Amino acid sequence: MTGDRSGATPGSDAVVVAQGTFDILHPGHLHYLRDAKAMGDRLVVIVARSTNVTHKESPVVPGPQRREMVAGLDPVDEARLGHPEDIFAPIEELDPAVIALGYDQHHDAEAIRAALADRGIDCEVRRATAHQPDYEGLLSSGQIVDRILDERG
Repeated sequence: MTGDRSGATPGSDAVVVAQGTFDILHPGHLHYLRDAKAMGDRLVVIVARSTNVTHKESPVVPGPQRREMVAGLDPVDEARLGHPEDIFAPIEELDPAVIALGYDQHHDAEAIRAALADRGIDCEVRRATAHQPDYEGLLSSGQIVDRILDERG
């Protein structure tokens, strides 16, 4: 999958892939997706399947519902559930110009670059900026869950 690094066929738009759990949407998610969209022309978001979320608590919201909510956000051109076994399978299919990582996502950018190179996928890996709201807000799904439990649990 090497090419002109446009992530697209000649005459089409450069694809950016963003990925995440997107459990209980918040302004940090929207900031990440706006940043990702600015890295190219077309934003495709891969929403993690619940069974593939191993670095934190399982999502509260079912995968298809999380995908539907992400698809409704303005920066997003397409949202899809991730592959059940191989997280790189959608990347091979989409052949993006950029994979956009969230500012605070746990992913190791160098390890992703190495895995992409092993598969012959030629794309850039970039990290989104931090969201600096002008208000005090909850910028993680975990914080939202904790607040709900504190106030209503």
